[in-house]
Amino acid sequence: MKTVQFKTNIKCSGCIEKVTPGLNATAGADNWEVDLLSPDKVLTISAHEVDAAAIRQAIESAGYKAENIA
Repeated sequence: MKTVQFKTNIKCSGCIEKVTPGLNATAGADNWEVDLLSPDKVLTISAHEVDAAAIRQAIESAGYKAENIA
């Protein structure tokens, strides 16, 4: 299992609702979560294969920003 994290500007459950279709399609429905309590609104993806560019594109196409956390 591979885990990748992104700093995002996803702020609320409404924002999560907007990015859900894209993230479900690229990462899988049960393979991601956003920590809304974190100051960086960290998106964590845990899956066997993670395409970071595709994840970032899915978030950006929904109108949000994502930055890989090293």
